[in-house]
Amino acid sequence: MRKLKLIWDFRGPDASKIAEHHEIHLKEYIQSEKLNINITGFEALNEVHSIAFLVVDEDEMKPLRDALKPHRGQVYVP
Repeated sequence: MRKLKLIWDFRGPDASKIAEHHEIHLKEYIQSEKLNINITGFEALNEVHSIAFLVVDEDEMKPLRDALKPHRGQVYVP
């Protein structure tokens, strides 16, 4: 099954810290909903653009997308 990376974009001078903090909330959501999701993270793309993300199976994407409202998504390539 294909895996999809749900992505939240953050821009500005504090983008990296905000993305890092957003990952904490994603992990809390995963735990509270008892989801079987093991891949989350954050990444600084440059000085003013960072992302937080989680990786889900394609068949689980729609309810998570609707609940968490990521900015975008892409096919996950490990």
